[in-house]
Amino acid sequence: MESTSAVNSKPQPSPFFRWMVLVVISLAMFGNYYVYDSIAPIADMLKESLNFSDENIGQLYSVYSIAAVIVLLLGGIIVDKYGTKKSTLFFGTLCSIAAVLTWATDDLNIMLAGRILLGIGAEPLIVAITTALAKWFKGKELSFAFGINLTIARLGSVAADNSPSWGSTFYTNWQDPLFLAVIIGLACVIGGVLYWVLESFAEKKYDLGKAGETDKFVFKQLFGFSRSFWLIVALCVTFYSAIFPFRSFAIKFFIEAHGSSREFAGFLNSVLPLSAMIATPIFGLLVDKIGKRSLLMMVGSILLLPVYLMMVYTDISLYVPIVLMGISFSLIPAIMWPSVAYIVDEKKLGTAYALMGLIQQIGVAGFNWMIGAANDYSGASAANPAGYELGMWIFSVLGFLGFFFAFMLRKTETGPKGHGLENASA
Repeated sequence: MESTSAVNSKPQPSPFFRWMVLVVISLAMFGNYYVYDSIAPIADMLKESLNFSDENIGQLYSVYSIAAVIVLLLGGIIVDKYGTKKSTLFFGTLCSIAAVLTWATDDLNIMLAGRILLGIGAEPLIVAITTALAKWFKGKELSFAFGINLTIARLGSVAADNSPSWGSTFYTNWQDPLFLAVIIGLACVIGGVLYWVLESFAEKKYDLGKAGETDKFVFKQLFGFSRSFWLIVALCVTFYSAIFPFRSFAIKFFIEAHGSSREFAGFLNSVLPLSAMIATPIFGLLVDKIGKRSLLMMVGSILLLPVYLMMVYTDISLYVPIVLMGISFSLIPAIMWPSVAYIVDEKKLGTAYALMGLIQQIGVAGFNWMIGAANDYSGASAANPAGYELGMWIFSVLGFLGFFFAFMLRKTETGPKGHGLENASA
C-alpha cells in the first residue's frame, strides 16, 4: 500500500512560473488603481461640462470608501470560501463593470453607483491577490513579491495622473478619458482570466502552499489593544485623510489656483505614488537597521505640516511642498503598517489590520466629502483661487493632529509600556 505522502508528492512551482503568476495578478492591480484614480484628471471638466459641484466630485471618491468599509466588515469570508482564482476573476470583473458604469452616462447617480461597485470589487480583489501572493511565495521572497505587486499597482495611479500627457488625444471632453479607463480597466478581467488559467494548471502539476488567513474583523478582540496601537490607528486615519482627499482635488487645484497645465498638474499629483514606489522600500530597510520608528513617524508628520499652507500662501515652487509630501508619503507608511506587528499579538493581527483599514476608509470617505463641500462653500474656482484656502486649512489641521499622535506614540514607546518600536530589528 502506497503512503499518502508518496501519492500526493508533487514538485514545487518553478521560480519562473511563480513570477508569471506575480505579473498576471499585478496586472489586475494596475487596472484597479488606474480606474480609481481616473476621476482626478477630469475633475474640472466634470464641473464645467456637467455642472458637478466639488462636493459631487468628492462623493465619487467617498462612496468608494463607504463601500470598502462594508466589504472590510465582511473580511476575507468570500475569498476563503471560493478561493483565490474565482475571487480574483469575479472581483476583477466587478471593477471593469464599474469603470463602464462611470463612463457610460452623465447621470451623477449612475456614476456614483459605478464608484460604489468599484469599492465593492476593488477591496476584495486586493484581499484575493494578497492571499494569492501568500500562497505562491514563501520565506524571503514573499516581502519582495509584495513590494513588486504594490509597485506595479501604484504605476496604475502614476499612469492615471499622467494620462493628460501620454493620452492627450482623449482629453477633448470629460467622457473620453473615462473610456480610456474602461480600456485599461479590462486589465482587471484579463489578469483574473490569466491567473485562473495558471492556477488551474498548477493545481494539477504542482504542490501549492496554503495561504494564511485573510484579515478578519473580530469584535471581541477590540478591547485588548494597547494605547500604542490606538495611537497608530489615529495617526493612520489623520495621515491618509490628509493625503488621499488632497489627491482627489489636486489636479483641479493646480490648474485653477496655480494656472498649471493639465499635463503638469497630473505630473505633480503623480509624484506622490511615484516617490512611494521608489522610497518606501528604502525607508523600510533603514528603519529595520536603526529602529526609531515612532521618532521617524514624527519626522514624517512634521514634513507634512507646512505643505498645504505653502501652496496657498506662498509663491514658492510647487515642487517644494510636493517633494516634502512625497517624502512623508513614503516614510510614514513604510514604518506605520509594520509597526503594528510589534505591538499586537500575532493572533490578533488580522483584526488589527482590518480595523486600521476600516477606520482609514471611514476617514477618507468623510474628508473627501468634506473638502468638496468646503470648496463649494468658499467658491473655489479659477476665478476665485482663494476659495481653496479653507480646504487647505482642514488638511493642515489633520497634519497637526497626525504630528500630535506621533508625538504621543513616541512618548509612550520610550516609557515603561513601550513595545520596542525604537529598537533596531534583530
